[in-house]
Amino acid sequence: MTFDQIRTFLWVARLGGFRKAAERLFLSQPAVSTRISKLEQELRVQLFERGQGDLVLTKHGTLLLSYAEQMLFVEEEIKQRVANPSEAEGLFRVGASETIAQAWLPEFLEAFSEHYPRVNVDLTVDISLNLRAALLDRRLDMAFLMGPVSEFTVENLDLPSFDLHWYRSTTNEQTDLGKIPVISYSSQTRPYRELMSELSRRVGPGLRVYASASLSASLKMIAAGIAVGPYPRALANDFLEAGQIVEFDPGFRPRPLAFTASYLSEPRSFLVENSAVIARDVAVTWDRTHPK
Repeated sequence: MTFDQIRTFLWVARLGGFRKAAERLFLSQPAVSTRISKLEQELRVQLFERGQGDLVLTKHGTLLLSYAEQMLFVEEEIKQRVANPSEAEGLFRVGASETIAQAWLPEFLEAFSEHYPRVNVDLTVDISLNLRAALLDRRLDMAFLMGPVSEFTVENLDLPSFDLHWYRSTTNEQTDLGKIPVISYSSQTRPYRELMSELSRRVGPGLRVYASASLSASLKMIAAGIAVGPYPRALANDFLEAGQIVEFDPGFRPRPLAFTASYLSEPRSFLVENSAVIARDVAVTWDRTHPK
């Protein structure tokens, strides 16, 4: 019985199939199947019920899974605490919402690279809804999203929030929300739903809303006088300094955007857990040095 066999078993069990485990471990599917077969021969028990759908753990497989998680965690703990962390290798799959991508994500990636220079990064920028789904489906190791993710399998580390401020173009002084469109985040996001609820109550049937998943495009539309909208001041700062947009007060302000560094609690990973702490530290530093 080897660590490679135990590691392979763990990912087959977690992902529910040989193909997904092979993709996660960068192995061929026959190689994964061979490792599981040899492990079963070594233990002289069947670990999976092999049917038409996903693999299902047997009683022996369920028992081995708890030991496998402990063994792999101890192995990683030894590597992190005894060996040099800079020698860690592998792939870190991280997702971020565009708000984070345009704020402190570059600083995080720089700090991560300093800690783990030999770890490759696979970056996904998407809306929080899609990032959440990818995280739960184990297609991401960590996600910086509008959280927390309310699942018992997910750990959430709070990150600094973003206050929202209303902006209009300097070339269009119209701020009557019943006469000029309001542009907001993607229609599949919580800020959009909350804003729509509040505006529908305050403005009524004359309301027009443009939804956009692109922050840069939204701010350009505001600068062009096409719409007005609420966005984080730190992300609007370039447009403010260029004199293209100004703040205004329509009588209310949406709730701040709350973000978390979210990751699956099992199997535990020191690299992922440490990366969440790195992200929090970077985000706090960035938040202190940028306008709220």
